[in-house]
Amino acid sequence: MKTVLCYGDSNTYGYDPRNGMRYPADVRWPGVLRQLLGAEYSVIEEGCNGRTTVFDDPIEGWKNGLDYLKPCLNSHKPIDIVIMMLGSNDMKSCFRASAKDSAEGAGVLIDTIKEFLAEKQGYVPQIILVSPPLIGPDIDLSPFRFSFDMDAPAKTKEFAGEFLKIAQEKGCVFFDAAKVARASELDSLHLDPESHRQLAEALAETVRSL
Repeated sequence: MKTVLCYGDSNTYGYDPRNGMRYPADVRWPGVLRQLLGAEYSVIEEGCNGRTTVFDDPIEGWKNGLDYLKPCLNSHKPIDIVIMMLGSNDMKSCFRASAKDSAEGAGVLIDTIKEFLAEKQGYVPQIILVSPPLIGPDIDLSPFRFSFDMDAPAKTKEFAGEFLKIAQEKGCVFFDAAKVARASELDSLHLDPESHRQLAEALAETVRSL
């Protein structure tokens, strides 16, 4: 059995924009991925609302994706595949980050995964770097509008190009989530059930191709 670790933010956690709660396991994309891959794979969900790549949240400091990464990897090893989708929260106004900054943060996480697991489990897992879905154009009308500047949607249009560069540099598989998933019109940030399924279906194909 191969172990797949899904490391991400609220769109991996399964935040439901309709009510602020969590989608059921069979709706959120890691859960759908588990169903699609079947018994030969163990799919682990490690999504956290507000998680960044490497940035310290000034109010909730425990959401830095780098700080939690090693404990997470150590808890779940041996790990064969890591699917990482982070970056949306890096676009919050408090971080003043660009898409390139976010992609470089993802690169730091990739290096950490490789170095840590090479030591702790004796081999490096395959890594699928996913550039996040775009932030919707109506973020100024979203319940999260106070967290993001109005240029956030434009910044995220640069995600795919910048994340692809990092994936190529680090020898990872690249996938652009924006090709199959988009933010709900309810908050311009979180995926609806259809996008969760479409993302899972696309990632299942990617995993099988490894």
